[in-house]
Amino acid sequence: MALRQRYRFRAPSTGREVIIEAQPGHVYHDRDSGEELEVVAKLTPLAPSPSNLPWSIENLRHCPWCQQMAQIDLNDCPTCGRRMEPQTA
Repeated sequence: MALRQRYRFRAPSTGREVIIEAQPGHVYHDRDSGEELEVVAKLTPLAPSPSNLPWSIENLRHCPWCQQMAQIDLNDCPTCGRRMEPQTA
């Protein structure tokens, strides 16, 4: 379970990006250039979440009970709370 929010950071001079579970008030630096990284985006799902997968169509499925979208790695639907069958490839 992700307790901290994940952010996408970018180094301004090189454009190199990294995803970090960031803490408020901390300053993060690029390991190569040493420059301060700037926040580009906050990643979904928002913390705290039982899923670590990003919400994209490839990582979602329909709940058979309520027909709402749920993360592929969850056992219980976050909408109706019912148990979903294991995802098959």
